[in-house]
Amino acid sequence: MREQLNINGVSVFNDLLSLMSQLQQQLETRFILHPDSSTKDLQTYSSLDGNITGSLQAYTGDGIDWLTHSWLGNAQKSFAVMRLTVWLNASSLVPHLTFEFGLIPQVFLYIDYIPRMELLTNLDYLQKYYQPVNSTFLQLQDDSRFTLFISKSAYMRAFQSPGSLCYTSASPEVLEVICTVAKDSLNRWLTWVDTAEPTPENGRLALAERDLFIRRSCIENDPDNEIAVKMFGKELTEKLVRSLCGSK
Repeated sequence: MREQLNINGVSVFNDLLSLMSQLQQQLETRFILHPDSSTKDLQTYSSLDGNITGSLQAYTGDGIDWLTHSWLGNAQKSFAVMRLTVWLNASSLVPHLTFEFGLIPQVFLYIDYIPRMELLTNLDYLQKYYQPVNSTFLQLQDDSRFTLFISKSAYMRAFQSPGSLCYTSASPEVLEVICTVAKDSLNRWLTWVDTAEPTPENGRLALAERDLFIRRSCIENDPDNEIAVKMFGKELTEKLVRSLCGSK
């Protein structure tokens, strides 16, 4: 039997939603973001039975190709999924950034820097962007309050970087840890963005094509899409997927 949360699901939901909003606000302070009109009618939506509500907003901006901030759930039922993903444009090779928090009903955590290069053949890139995260990875590995979450999807496992932080926990104490790790992850990433060397002009088109392919592949192959169809129906699910991909 799965261990259940020993705290109020509404409290956890609100704490995680607050953390996600803080991360979004920090991004809005650093970047000039423009809401994309394609997601205007997704700022509020609900499941077929009305038990699950959600919101999805997409943005573009200077240096940013596509940014999505979304959540869905029902706090009373201790169910929620919250995502904030920043897909940079091809002006630099800094990894993309993704956060996902949730209640399933345990607390769920996923933070990752999405690589822009093949790590096995670009050791300098691996050293620069993933070695700094290794200590945090090992710290959470050694924390008995966290349980490693392993996707059943081979694609999703291949998608994750060596620094991926993907865990569940039934302990209320981990919320403080999650908050600290998330803010540190964002601050580290912003430093990379601020100090990034520009991508050579002759490499930008190939990089942009690679990024778009990966973005669409990871979203379209997400196994949770099948669950979403049952909750929201095929038409709304397809619109949500298109919006996350940046396909209007």
